Amino acid sequence: MKVFTVENIRLADQYTIKNEPVSSVQLMERAALNCAEWIYSNCKNHTKFAVFCGNGNNGGDGFAIARMLYLKGFDIDVFINKDHLKFSDDALVNYKKLKDISGISLKDFHEIERYNFDEKTIIIDALFGTGLLRNLEGSLKKVIGILNSKVNPKISIDIPSGMFADQINNENATIFKADYTLTFQFWKKAFLHPETGSFTGKVVVLDINLSQEFIENTSSNDFVIDDEVIKNIFKIRQDFAHKGTYGKSIIVGGSYGKIGAVMLATKSALKAGSGLTFVFAPNCGYEIVQTNVPEAMFMNGGEKNINQIEEQENTVYGIGPGLGTEKETEKALVEFLENHQSPLILDADALNIISKDKNYLKLIPKKSIVTPHPKEFERLFGKTENSFDRLDLAKTKAKDLGIYIVLKDHHTQVITPSGNVFYNITGNSGLAKGGSGDILTGIITSLLAQKYSEEEAAVLGVWLHGKAADFAAEKYSKEAMQPTDVINELGNVFLDLNKKATTQL
Repeated sequence: MKVFTVENIRLADQYTIKNEPVSSVQLMERAALNCAEWIYSNCKNHTKFAVFCGNGNNGGDGFAIARMLYLKGFDIDVFINKDHLKFSDDALVNYKKLKDISGISLKDFHEIERYNFDEKTIIIDALFGTGLLRNLEGSLKKVIGILNSKVNPKISIDIPSGMFADQINNENATIFKADYTLTFQFWKKAFLHPETGSFTGKVVVLDINLSQEFIENTSSNDFVIDDEVIKNIFKIRQDFAHKGTYGKSIIVGGSYGKIGAVMLATKSALKAGSGLTFVFAPNCGYEIVQTNVPEAMFMNGGEKNINQIEEQENTVYGIGPGLGTEKETEKALVEFLENHQSPLILDADALNIISKDKNYLKLIPKKSIVTPHPKEFERLFGKTENSFDRLDLAKTKAKDLGIYIVLKDHHTQVITPSGNVFYNITGNSGLAKGGSGDILTGIITSLLAQKYSEEEAAVLGVWLHGKAADFAAEKYSKEAMQPTDVINELGNVFLDLNKKATTQL
């Protein structure tokens, strides 16, 4: 799914209105109906809604939603600024329709402090839409502050009020904190970054049938990794195949006390379908690996630390889990990179070694995939003020070095050398545990060995990793799930993928 800017969303609306054709107020009605139907289906344990409406089209959506929910039998109170009744044209149409319904109470914003927000009341935020580019002030800031203090469930329409859609908000901005955001047709960029995405709650994308012709013909460099993206990448395993068909992976890592990391990466490479899988680790991990991962073959790279990395042809290397940063290991990695030409995956301590000397960056083979978390990224490329700036820097470095950067975050971003960004929306905070990144390294290494392209391996890899984590969280909880649980759920993710793929045939 493409992520569109506010301007492109506006143009999509205009194109749909002109070419469907449909009036702008009918399009607003369509969007409101989608919201009302979702709310009706998901909020049946509540009987009352307090709907807060602004003067623009977002407020118009709120008026229409309030009317529709009332007709479905809910108690509705609508809050507006009665001192300022100048609405946008489409909002005015829906405001007049609402006023004609005697059963809906119209209240002023200043009544909020005396209002009874009982446990059956849901708050709906339809104050400001995507066009906002300034911090909220005065009475509106106060209203949102009061609403944020309430424990009632909260739903934002299209975007939480006060949030900028395409960029980070100004410092100390007041933003409505939603439990759910019902957004239209597209994810907004701000939903996908930690500084702003924390205000959206669960994002529900509602299809309001904007012109597919416009969407297909309008370019974007930002994408969300959704089911359609994965369907176009995933390859069903062929019946007439052998172990050589699905490539050779070598996971390089481990050091005294850190053999678990390389073992996790190896297990995940196997579970992700690697045909032949090797562990290149120091001898101190031999018995641990052979006992716990008998499917993988062991290659000795030293005693307690790796002091040399063997070069093999037609092999994909995933280097870094538990590697350590000792001088002998640094020397071994640098010598390997000086002679290795094929794309590989670099993570964890491999990145920490490379960050010691900026000249090491130039040794990374073109089209390789690096998988830093934010601190590793900072050590590699420099400090940034926020995640938006970090992404901009990552795009520059991916282009300059000709590599793919998998920037790990709540919504991990895959940045390509051509400047495209793929945001992953699977996964959960249960992955915030040591070992999770090692699993991702193994998955991506395995996929690259199976002849997925670098972009495909990175995109499918982060999606698989997150999806398996979602399955694990459902079984064990985010708190109790372990990285090994994520590995074990990869099989269920592949079962689901295969089922969907064969059904489509």
